[in-house]
Amino acid sequence: MPMPGYVFRDGQPIPDADLKEQHHLGASSADLTRGSTSTGSAVNTPTSSATDGDHPTDSHALANADHDQKGAAQVNEHGTVKNLGWNEHPTEIPHLVGGLDNEELWTLIRRFNKQMYHVKATTAPLLGGLDLNIADEDEFSPDKLRANVERLYMTVIIGLMGFGKHIARLRSWREPRRTSAFAAVYAVAWILNLLIPTFLTTLVVLIVYPPSRPFLFPPAPLALINSSTGGVQSPKAGVLGSHDSATGAPEKHKGEAVEQEASNFVSGIGTIALSSATGKHEQGDPDSDPLNKSVPDPTRLAMAGADAKSSAQGGTPGEHHDKTKQPMEDAMWGKMRPVMHTIGDISDGWERFANALSPTAPFPKDKPRLILAAVVAPGLAVSLLTTSAMFMKMTTFGVGVAFFSDPLIWRGLDWLNRNYPNWQKLLEIRNTILKGVPTNAQLTITLLRIGEANKAPLPPPPSSDQPPPDKPKPLHGDDVALDASHEEIQAAIHEDPAEKEAAEVAAATAAGAEGKPKHRHGAHILGFFKGTTKTGVETKLGVDKVRAKVGSTHAKNHLGVLPKEDEMVPTGPVDFKGRYKGHKGWINISTAARIPCVSWSKAASDGTGGAVENTIDKHEKHVAFKVPVQDIQELKKVGGLGWKAKIVVGWATGKTVADGLEIVDKAGQTWKLTAIQDRDQLFNRLIAIGGQKWESW
Repeated sequence: MPMPGYVFRDGQPIPDADLKEQHHLGASSADLTRGSTSTGSAVNTPTSSATDGDHPTDSHALANADHDQKGAAQVNEHGTVKNLGWNEHPTEIPHLVGGLDNEELWTLIRRFNKQMYHVKATTAPLLGGLDLNIADEDEFSPDKLRANVERLYMTVIIGLMGFGKHIARLRSWREPRRTSAFAAVYAVAWILNLLIPTFLTTLVVLIVYPPSRPFLFPPAPLALINSSTGGVQSPKAGVLGSHDSATGAPEKHKGEAVEQEASNFVSGIGTIALSSATGKHEQGDPDSDPLNKSVPDPTRLAMAGADAKSSAQGGTPGEHHDKTKQPMEDAMWGKMRPVMHTIGDISDGWERFANALSPTAPFPKDKPRLILAAVVAPGLAVSLLTTSAMFMKMTTFGVGVAFFSDPLIWRGLDWLNRNYPNWQKLLEIRNTILKGVPTNAQLTITLLRIGEANKAPLPPPPSSDQPPPDKPKPLHGDDVALDASHEEIQAAIHEDPAEKEAAEVAAATAAGAEGKPKHRHGAHILGFFKGTTKTGVETKLGVDKVRAKVGSTHAKNHLGVLPKEDEMVPTGPVDFKGRYKGHKGWINISTAARIPCVSWSKAASDGTGGAVENTIDKHEKHVAFKVPVQDIQELKKVGGLGWKAKIVVGWATGKTVADGLEIVDKAGQTWKLTAIQDRDQLFNRLIAIGGQKWESW
């Protein structure tokens, strides 16, 4: 008799069971037959492309493959779900995934949580073999725009900053041996008319042979290099607390400093970014939130300020006098969706190239690099056989054809659109030279699926309320290829004692000044409004409790959105604290039955995901609904309060709002769970367990 559980070892899809009664446990054995017994579907290998909508993706195949390097999440020792250190200190958590450091894994998951809001299952064929692509109809919201711009900063902008500082180091001659070697090669290539072949040869070597990269471009902390002089500088944060951030600010865990920089970068951008910085995401707002409706829209402040300035200067602001105001606003916001998609596509392309050049297990290591090198190699061959005059002739010929052949070009495009409607998709780099290479989000969901395939869900990124330490990360002069002594580098990465003493004196002086009695009318007025707002928030939430008792659905969804300290208990990986229709309870993910299910009950299970009939009878008695995981069609993160109300509540109370999750099945039935303590962790488990092919919306 097979062991209990449903682990897709052969990479097959979850059986398409037709469970008409979602609220019951019963199902026929024929409906729950394991996918491995099916004879009509082929197994996808890690290098294949999942082109049939009923088959799993390459991501599923990789998650269920037998890996050479294994971590704790890749070993299936027991029939029940393993707790690998949820809610434990990072030092007590074992190495989770082979070939990937835990800190790097948590960085991926942390950024994945910010990027994913809403996913839908799709049956459309995947040209690139990987799911979790951004849907073409992806809805726009300022909060999504914020997430995309942050990702652009963390990938493209930081990468270009690193490239620029490498150029500054070479041009500065502060590393004379390296710069002289580059200069000598350039001079010889220029004399022999081999500049382009030399450049392309170097590019091929960098692609195919990874050890050449640190040899030609030795790494150095980004904040330690002066972009103007190429020499050593003191980081803008005063101490080198992180190696991959522009400021060098201290961080508690790897990648957090860059994420904070990205957040601050977005917060400083114009009127559109004002909407993004406030977290405006109306698609995730509750259906009815009286507190949210009573709060003014802060994104109108910029427009109101412009009107006030125009009025003070004798102008006539307002829609009655300015007939261009509303059309221009509509045009600007209408264009923000393609702008958001373009930013996302740029970041996706950058991440794919990065993951092709430096693959992360379990994705193939050599194949993507060889494909990129094969693309460059013909250019190298042509450059060896082409003189500079021939190159100029071909370039000018191409310019002429593009300029004067407009009618022919449009006729050709029209023919392609008629005969091959999706030809643009086929030519995208994700479906050609980077086919099968993941973005960071696709890499993350594959890693999450690895844990679920082995009944070892990956622990969430650690967090704490303590500030990062004000001390530099360990760094030795021998580890940095700069023309600077160990003492100079140590002086740069540590905070200047004189500046530190001056800052302490200034802080002490300010503290002494605050101790003196003086009239601070502004602070008193602000405190009054804050206290009044807090009272108003508590009053509205108190009214919701009364309305919930008499049956108001919207009021029930607001219960528990501001959890008390004694209600914050460790949850996961099997049970998650949350509410359903306003009632307190637990969300359970059971993977030990013949088919994985998610359910809500007033009682918690035994925490192991064990078989329902044997171990969690108490949980089963209070089950309100049970949904098979493979029947989930849509998952959507929703806010506990509206985005405006969140700002006010966060400012007035200083508390974190507990958000919710909507689950939609294939029949269109929706279950809304609210006040979930660890909503992101629940979301990640649900999208990683099943065999759905997801699209990001």
